[in-house]
Amino acid sequence: MSSHKRFHEKLSWVLDNSIRLPGGYRIGLDGFIGLIPGLGDFISGLLSSLIIIKANQLGVPRAILFRMFINVLIDSVLGSLPVVGDVFDFIWKANQKNSELVAQYEQSPKQVIHRSWWENAAFVIILILVLALIIVIISWLLSAVWSRISNY
Repeated sequence: MSSHKRFHEKLSWVLDNSIRLPGGYRIGLDGFIGLIPGLGDFISGLLSSLIIIKANQLGVPRAILFRMFINVLIDSVLGSLPVVGDVFDFIWKANQKNSELVAQYEQSPKQVIHRSWWENAAFVIILILVLALIIVIISWLLSAVWSRISNY
């Protein structure tokens, strides 16, 4: 790693790619921090937030900052799942994605902003659909339970 890299690039590298595994795949401290029960994913999320804060200081537009937040949110929420989440932490690499978003924005700002708006909209729509599905399933289950109780 060269010394010219900026803070967000260095932190991203440490959290997502600093350890080389046999076969060349890289992991970072993020996955190991996530293994700490109860606190790991919270600490990891805080460290990931530093990259977003730095991007904001660099003048990265809100659409891209929101996309970066979504990456960290996905990492934190899915990473908190037992066992599967721990594996997910080593694969998702939200920090690398966010550092790459900043670099891509510096190269072609309009394209990255445009793409981020679409990705943000897709995420929000999918999230609304998933929440609606959960509400429908819970309502159906409660209705079935209530029906059994009242017919008992």
